[in-house]
Amino acid sequence: MLKLLLAASALVGTTSLAIAEPNPLRDAYFGETHLHTAFSLDAYIGGTRLMPADSLAYARGESVTLPDGTTAQHKRPLDFAAVTDHAEYMGEMYSTMFEGAPGHDNDDLVQLRELSDLEERQNWFIKYVVSSNRSATPQHPPFFAGPETSKSAWQVIVDAAQEANDPGTFTALIGFEWSAAPNGANLHRNVLFRDDNVPASVPSYIDINEEENLWAWMKEQEAEGRRLLAIPHNSNASKGRMFPDIDSFGERMDLEYARTRQTYEPLIEMMQVKGNSEVHRKFWAADEFAGFENANSIQKNSGRVFRQRDFVRGGLIDGIGYAFALGLNPFKYGFIGGTDNHNGMMSAVAEDSFIGAHGPEDGSVERRRSGSVAGWIDGKDLSIGSLAGVWATENTRAGIWDAMKRRETFATSGPRIKVRMFGGVELSPPTDPIDMVQKGYLLGTHMGGTMESAGAPPTFTVYAEKDALGANLDRIQIIKGWVDEYGDANEKIIDVVWAGDREIDPSTGKLPAVGNTVDLSTALFTNEIGAPVLMGSWTDTDFNPQSNAFYYARVLEIPTPRWTTYDAIRNGLPLLEDVPATIQERAWGSPIWYNN
Repeated sequence: MLKLLLAASALVGTTSLAIAEPNPLRDAYFGETHLHTAFSLDAYIGGTRLMPADSLAYARGESVTLPDGTTAQHKRPLDFAAVTDHAEYMGEMYSTMFEGAPGHDNDDLVQLRELSDLEERQNWFIKYVVSSNRSATPQHPPFFAGPETSKSAWQVIVDAAQEANDPGTFTALIGFEWSAAPNGANLHRNVLFRDDNVPASVPSYIDINEEENLWAWMKEQEAEGRRLLAIPHNSNASKGRMFPDIDSFGERMDLEYARTRQTYEPLIEMMQVKGNSEVHRKFWAADEFAGFENANSIQKNSGRVFRQRDFVRGGLIDGIGYAFALGLNPFKYGFIGGTDNHNGMMSAVAEDSFIGAHGPEDGSVERRRSGSVAGWIDGKDLSIGSLAGVWATENTRAGIWDAMKRRETFATSGPRIKVRMFGGVELSPPTDPIDMVQKGYLLGTHMGGTMESAGAPPTFTVYAEKDALGANLDRIQIIKGWVDEYGDANEKIIDVVWAGDREIDPSTGKLPAVGNTVDLSTALFTNEIGAPVLMGSWTDTDFNPQSNAFYYARVLEIPTPRWTTYDAIRNGLPLLEDVPATIQERAWGSPIWYNN
């Protein structure tokens, strides 16, 4: 069976470097949807000098030169990428970096170009970013030279994407970040366009203060023939506002709000350098894998205190509750990953070579072990970030964007794990991956889709494939959440298929751990345990056709060293005692929903 699975994986779900015709069975493509370059003020303050064209070159596998004179290059190019610089202060950065631009000789900008001391940089960040952008009334700084500078900056970003885009080989999406942070609540969104039909300028949080008005702007763009979508950021830092029960104006959720949000926001960021937003062990104690990259030190800043509604699974449960009450789900989100890297290095997500993501804030071993990223998180609590995965018919802007729009996406904690799931009452246990995909599209619903009312229990078929350069797989789980006919929320975690000859303990209902091959003295591991490919199915025998529900797949790797362990061993330092020495990297497939 293993030989059959490996052979079939070469035919379906592979990453194509070039394609002549769209693949109706779709291929897996990996990329980045959250990356900052020197056009982001906070990144520039931190010393980033890579421009959008540089970051896209790095994503394509080319070597780039960093400010310290060293070079960096991906081991494997990405399939797609988007530069998402902050729309806030984009014009100010144009004035800063381009001689002859309006305002270039302003005294404040002369000082900005000369910043070298960490404390000076932090003071600049607090003065010109935190104090304004985390207020209810953000304003441009006094050195803003006018909206034409913002247009010029945006054009540089657009031109870089146009130059890098190579249909069939590499997709450069055009996008920006709208960075709302009222009172420190992270409500940022990345906005991505389907093609090069983009406006002459884009709005910032200074121009538009509420997400409802961002969606209104997006509707105006659609009326002018443009296609675009928004991706909310890490909900763990949202202070309860990413999945609210009232809108930005204090009004209770209604059908129009739900319809608008679902229309313009098909995806949510599952994980990034500031931690994992799926679940937190405080609220999901029964989930034995909930304690993954929880980034608790985020709560040290801006009055953030974790709530259950700060996490994606909590939002999904609330969403089907609203579907029960309103008839439409405002939080019908597929999953995608990003880094929020402020070094300009697209998807630099290798645990064994993590060098931080915020310049001098976390750019040294000492800062990562005992320092912090000002106003955000302790260095040792950082994650390496996350990868975006899509199942697309072709590697083009239309192909990648359309996969995002239909939510046929997945996120990984860094490795290039592929995960796929289908659901439907006519599906049977798969015999090989190709058969599973063919029947999944013909008889069932893909990840991100909706199963309509059914009178029989649905079956879910799942497939996962390890990163070719990474660790073997431990198991595939399905997480089910539902709201019953009384309006009560419920959830269940099912181990569907796993490596080895383990058996579920009938007294605990748990699957024994896969084992651990990590040598903490060398930061090495072996693939003597686990499996390169897993495939199986599960039928929901407890299915109630009257209850709305969601189902998503979670894939776990065998244990591997965390970046802090690599850092310690590489530099002859003791392991940190208050962070895990090993982790189980993972992937999350977008949910399949059931509506009665």
